[in-house]
Amino acid sequence: MGIFDFLSGQFIDVIHWTDDTRDTMVWRFEREGHEIKYGAKLTVREGQSAVFVHEGQLADVFTPGLYMLETNNMPILTTLNHWDHGFRSPFKSEIYFVNTTRFNNLKWGTKNPIMLRDPEFGPTRIRAFGTYSVRVTDPARFLSEIVGTDGEFTMDEISFQIRNIIVQEFSRVIAASGIPVLDMAANTADLGKLIAAQVALPLTEYGLEMPEFYIENISLPPAVEAALDKRTSMGLAGDLGKFTQYSAAEAMTAAATNPAGGGMAAGLGAGMGMAMAQQMAQPGPWGAAPASRHAAPPPPPVEHVWHVAVDGQTSGPFSKAKMGRMAAEGEITRDTYVWTPGQDGWKRAEDVRELAQLFTILPPPPPPPGA
Repeated sequence: MGIFDFLSGQFIDVIHWTDDTRDTMVWRFEREGHEIKYGAKLTVREGQSAVFVHEGQLADVFTPGLYMLETNNMPILTTLNHWDHGFRSPFKSEIYFVNTTRFNNLKWGTKNPIMLRDPEFGPTRIRAFGTYSVRVTDPARFLSEIVGTDGEFTMDEISFQIRNIIVQEFSRVIAASGIPVLDMAANTADLGKLIAAQVALPLTEYGLEMPEFYIENISLPPAVEAALDKRTSMGLAGDLGKFTQYSAAEAMTAAATNPAGGGMAAGLGAGMGMAMAQQMAQPGPWGAAPASRHAAPPPPPVEHVWHVAVDGQTSGPFSKAKMGRMAAEGEITRDTYVWTPGQDGWKRAEDVRELAQLFTILPPPPPPPGA
């Protein structure tokens, strides 16, 4: 390098950054002794911001564009230093380039199962995982709150903290939603929006935002999934007796065609065949007994509950026994209006056959003599 090139390097600086790592969030421009020349050219590309730090103090933030580092372009820095010499000499400062593009396809998941109370299964545990994206919206805050003096800050250095925030908010939103586990798959989009809105609050304090958040899967523990599969299989089987006979026939066929089973397979097939023959000899299709022999008792009658309207105010519901005590104590009369689910509007108690009996417990007056 000649003397002219050396002198040119002392008076001209070209400051820029191109990134091909795809995971670098912040990169510090390295200069010998951190000396940046007066009149240096700063190039900030789209998807970047440049944070100017002088003597440990944040001086300015540059958005995409080409800048000449002079006093008229950096009024904040001039105010900080009160320079009276035209800002002509090299000054010791640092420039941090901040990547403001989205970091996509970041993974999150529940490390441990989340406890919740399901309306159908009762207390249960679930796991979940998905993806999200994040980007820097406030480079100055991100640098001061998270990066500090790190010369090369990558996404891996903060992804663990973001995952902890996501799992915390996911656990809270899911537990408070009251959505049954079996219906969560149909509501993942709405749940994702709720969780993203809650996660956005702490991320804002870091100078970050989460443009996208997705829940890919919500799963039950293996034991609960096995029980659910068995329950589903029983529902698909329909008649349990026919399903048992069908399974026995399938097992007999498999045993008879298994050459490795030898005599054991033959004996098993013969035994199952005799059992099938005995069952098929019984009356009814597939050997099933007539339905009358095993008819289930009818369901118990449904007891009505009643609502009472007195002086424009409603109360209830009350059982029939409670209505009887109220009638005996005079709290309701024949003219009291009552209503029960399935009834067409309010009716007087004496017009309802089931309640009219409550007012005829005492015998009526005796007939006149000679009647």
